[in-house]
Amino acid sequence: MRPLKITVREATTGPVLQIAGDLDHETAPELRRAVEGLTLAAGRLLVLDLAALEFCDSSGISALLTARNLAGEQGGDIALAAVPANTARILGIVGLDRVFAIHTDVSAATARGSAAH
Repeated sequence: MRPLKITVREATTGPVLQIAGDLDHETAPELRRAVEGLTLAAGRLLVLDLAALEFCDSSGISALLTARNLAGEQGGDIALAAVPANTARILGIVGLDRVFAIHTDVSAATARGSAAH
């Protein structure tokens, strides 16, 4: 198991969380806490940068959905960036590729300033 590391930075569109390591049953609560600790102004975009994500199980997918819900509750939106192939495959199988805006990288997500696919 690789430890989860979450790094937060600010982009012009809103916060960017870089998620590295394993997002699983043991570490998913860390992502939930990180997102709960953010203040996302209405109309802002939360970007989850998954370029360094090594592993994501069903608890990790649930944590991504929780992050989406929390962003929406604050009037913001969410986008996933640099989703690893194995995680993208899971998102596609369960239909979440139609729920999340998915971008090739953080620059693409923040350049649009929206959560468009």
